Amino acid sequence: MEFSFLACAFSIAVLEFSCLNQPFMEGRMEAKTNEKRLSGQVAWVTGSSRGIGRVIADHLASLGAKIAVHGTTLTSTRAFNEADSLDAVAQSIAAARQSEVLPVWGDLSDVVVVKQVADLIRQKFGQIDILINCAGGDIGAQGTMGKNAGKPLSNDAVFISPEDIRNVLDRNLLTCIFCCREVAPEMIARKSGCIVNIGSISGLSGHAGEAIYSTAKAAVHEYTRCLAAQLRTDNIRVNVIAPGPIITPRFLASRPIDETKKQAAGTLDRYGQPIEISRAVEFLVTPDSSYITGQVLRIDGGIQMWPA
Repeated sequence: MEFSFLACAFSIAVLEFSCLNQPFMEGRMEAKTNEKRLSGQVAWVTGSSRGIGRVIADHLASLGAKIAVHGTTLTSTRAFNEADSLDAVAQSIAAARQSEVLPVWGDLSDVVVVKQVADLIRQKFGQIDILINCAGGDIGAQGTMGKNAGKPLSNDAVFISPEDIRNVLDRNLLTCIFCCREVAPEMIARKSGCIVNIGSISGLSGHAGEAIYSTAKAAVHEYTRCLAAQLRTDNIRVNVIAPGPIITPRFLASRPIDETKKQAAGTLDRYGQPIEISRAVEFLVTPDSSYITGQVLRIDGGIQMWPA
């Protein structure tokens, strides 16, 4: 009798658990079978005229999202010969993914321009459901066409020029803050939305070189935590992806390259690929991460293994 009673109680408990978690389990099954997981959603990917941002935009389009691709100028794609124009990038993604893609451009360190760009996206698609802040880079006043793909000439904590300091902070920190401030209110009103800010493992440790870039990315990480804390009651997830060394045309042009680390697989002691960042973005903007916010996710092959 006692055994039968326990078996019956266990069966009831399992049934209750199954009923309580049925929506969750159904969602997981749907996520695994539905290739267009972001169908009907609109994603704005800043800094997506080239490099990691472009691959993120393409990947989200492959999942069914409508995409706004962005560059500082219409032809910022030409810096490292990745495309002739932002229009060409948009057309390429749209054709490959059968998705709607809108090219937008402007200096996102200017809050007026940020609003103008966001309004263009809203006019085309109605709203912004996903914001990926990928605009940035260790690029000083000389711009991307300068020496070492635009890195500040005296790239340290003391001798870097004031002009380079402002450029690096504007490009990495202010663009992120201004875009979040512009998009967050509509997400709050809908009680829905996801923001992913692209940080860097450089922002998680001290460096004699790239000091201001490291400072800017550390600030992006902390701003993300603050924003996540503010928006958690509004059901809006805000997280950081902190890439390690990722192969892009600018990466290859900006530093000495270890040829042995250019392999794409077989070891984690290698350079990463943009698609590996894109898959992490997918995780953070889909229900797979429904209970994750305010976190810094390193994608670096284990270069850093201490708490973020």
